[in-house]
Amino acid sequence: MKEGFGLQMFVASCREGQEVMLRWVLFALFLGICANAAEQKKKKAAGKQQSFARGWGESITWVKTYEEGLSEMVKKHKPLMVIHHQEDCPHCQALKKAFVASKPIQKMAKEDFIMLNLLEETTDKNQAPDGYYVPRILFVDPSKTVRTDIMGKYSNYHYTYEPEDIKELAENMKKAKKLMKDEL
Repeated sequence: MKEGFGLQMFVASCREGQEVMLRWVLFALFLGICANAAEQKKKKAAGKQQSFARGWGESITWVKTYEEGLSEMVKKHKPLMVIHHQEDCPHCQALKKAFVASKPIQKMAKEDFIMLNLLEETTDKNQAPDGYYVPRILFVDPSKTVRTDIMGKYSNYHYTYEPEDIKELAENMKKAKKLMKDEL
């Protein structure tokens, strides 16, 4: 009887050991799944951060910084279009929707311009000829001159555009392209 009891204890302790081992394996598996999910989330976030379109047109090649824009502009001999905006600005969001919806603007932006959209203000004071406000769109020619003569229709904020001004923005883009050919 004692031998049977000892065997039962041995089997019971083996089962307990297996249960403990199983719990550790499940715990390690759970940690592995969590770590993998976190890694996937980081990769997805990194992929989003690498797109400098920020919703202004995914098919357009966007430069990261103003300095990079100036360099590319000189290299490719195309005007630079700088869009100053903020993510939490309702006027910027409305303009962004109109900008993306306009096929002529998207085509010109993709083919004829070096494009930059900035959430942070640049240190170049020439990028704020009449103040620091958003949305603000400026054009720079390859001589690195901010074209203060290409402006929207508002007398208080010369370089802002509303969604209903999208045709005027397209005309100003055409003007920037023409000035480039005529003057440079």
